[in-house]
Amino acid sequence: MDKEKPIVFGVAGGTASGKTTVARAILEAVGAEQIAYLPHDAYYRDMPHLSFEERTHQNYDHPDSLETKLLIKHIKKLLHGQPVDVPVYDFTTHRRTEESALVEPSPIVLVDGILIFTKRKLRELMDIKVYVDTDPDVRFIRRLERDIQERGRSLDSVVAQYMETVRPMHMKFVEPSKRHADVIIPNGGLNKVAMAMVVSRLRELLRP
Repeated sequence: MDKEKPIVFGVAGGTASGKTTVARAILEAVGAEQIAYLPHDAYYRDMPHLSFEERTHQNYDHPDSLETKLLIKHIKKLLHGQPVDVPVYDFTTHRRTEESALVEPSPIVLVDGILIFTKRKLRELMDIKVYVDTDPDVRFIRRLERDIQERGRSLDSVVAQYMETVRPMHMKFVEPSKRHADVIIPNGGLNKVAMAMVVSRLRELLRP
């Protein structure tokens, strides 16, 4: 691993597996000023030509729903010391907003998302790949609570989406992708032993 270039750290796992908890734990432990954070969720394709009703029925769990080429472009720019403007996505309207978030180059580029290990060109940019492995029933309950409380969804819509796209896409794309992980963490950010090991490794790599 070349210490002269930023470390690209990928965190994948199923929906509501605890990826964001892991990412936040790393941000707090290592220091946000040392990390350029790129959530794959920010790169959902914008579909202004579709009505809100049509957008609610799109398959957001298929790799094609995300503009991964733009994410790859942004990672490469950060690796070359250039800042990037990351899209801001509104999950209540299924649209990108007119705003963007400026992300500056940092010693660590942290990427998270359910599908980040499914694309070879994206995987090849990563120095460390972690998969957060959480039981399906726990993930479903977490997603149900999150989508109702934070994204204004109804119980019926969350269940329908889970059965129609989330679960089948998880089985087809997300679950098989964990074979590409360097480390698999059961229970995500709640696994204090695993998190301590990951943070320790990142701190070691940051040393001059």
